[in-house]
Amino acid sequence: MENNQALSQPLYGLEDRPSTWETFLLGFQHMLAMFVGVITPPLIIAGVLGLNVAETGFFVSMALVASGITTYIQCRKVGPVGSGLLGVQGTSFTFVPMAIGAAKTGGMPLVLGMSLIAAPVEIILSYFIKQTKRFFPPIVTGTVVMLIGLSLVQVGITDFGGGVGAKNFGGLQNLFLGSLVLVMIIIANRYGKGMMKVGSIAIGLIVGYIVAILMGLIDFTPVVEAGWFTLPVPFKYGFSFDFMHLLPWLIGYLITTIESIGDLTAVAEVSGERVDTETHIERLSGGILADGVGSVIAAIFNSLPNTTFSQNTGVIQLTKVGSRVVGYAAAGILLVLGLVPKFAAIVSVMPNSVLGGATIAMFGMIATSGIKIVTKGGLTDRKLFILALSLAFGLGVTMKPSIVAQLPQWVSAILSSGITVGAIISIALHLILPEDEVVENVDNIDEEVAV
Repeated sequence: MENNQALSQPLYGLEDRPSTWETFLLGFQHMLAMFVGVITPPLIIAGVLGLNVAETGFFVSMALVASGITTYIQCRKVGPVGSGLLGVQGTSFTFVPMAIGAAKTGGMPLVLGMSLIAAPVEIILSYFIKQTKRFFPPIVTGTVVMLIGLSLVQVGITDFGGGVGAKNFGGLQNLFLGSLVLVMIIIANRYGKGMMKVGSIAIGLIVGYIVAILMGLIDFTPVVEAGWFTLPVPFKYGFSFDFMHLLPWLIGYLITTIESIGDLTAVAEVSGERVDTETHIERLSGGILADGVGSVIAAIFNSLPNTTFSQNTGVIQLTKVGSRVVGYAAAGILLVLGLVPKFAAIVSVMPNSVLGGATIAMFGMIATSGIKIVTKGGLTDRKLFILALSLAFGLGVTMKPSIVAQLPQWVSAILSSGITVGAIISIALHLILPEDEVVENVDNIDEEVAV
């Protein structure tokens, strides 16, 4: 049956092995797509803690090291841990509010301690993916993927205009750079062949970077000041625990579990893999387990929890490359960047508008991946109804998070994520509105109209 076949036709499938040069270039693209997302949470927490430049640099480096290690585990699949898919791991924004609260109460030890203590929740949940399968049909996972993509569009368009807090936000030079990168990606991806096509994102970003240098928009001072090597120090800051902070962290891991199910389903979909098989359930179980184990590893290496990164699904969609070996390359690059801060600094000085030119396209592609998942097997009135309400409330909360600010703190923590709200509504409606009941109602309406 056509509906049971994967919707994407990748250039390189999961088990394919691109050439060494292609693999490196594709891994480099994945790193560029998620670099800012990895380093931003630790920068935010470092600011809250008032860390000096050296400590902040170490904190950011450890985030990159943890990302490299956990990405390899996710893609390689070490025993039962890992999905075996091209799932790039990185520091999760979901935990930033919880980490800020912990930082203000008990400093870095409490941040890392809560991250470590709560991580087993996700590990436990990974063993019950099959039992909860009926809660995550294509209409639910597809809706979550759409919400992930659509919510990230705001991040992409903000970077396109110059980034958060930019004095010249929306200025001509920012719009020019973002548009230049986007045009280069379109030309390389749609009209290029071979390496030019698969490397379209990297080509666009490199061109934008070079033009930004020529325009005098890049300050290389951070590169000069950055060190050459950082040695990981496990448990450097120690750990502490506060029961009062436990619930928000448990909720955070529940949220990332839901998001990762959608992310990994989207990765499988755009990689040409079927998502309606036992194999996919096993991959989801291993992937969620990798999220949990990866967060434990991240805490040991003085970093925030790690989870599957949504934006990298867009890279797979654009390049049509879902080979797991590309994940190994991305993991290696992230590890090197973490151990050699000077290399990381070269990437970190990239103007936001250059990055935005690439991410705005990738995030849009994530949303369209969700559409593919939802429409698999046909688009019924029932699916449209569930999708409409889930998107309306999910995007509504994303656009206006203050709508839940007056609720009790633990409720607000859950419902402040539009992705979570959309997931809850889609799951509830899926369970409340059985397929047969809706079809029968539609038929009755048709008969009444005919009369």
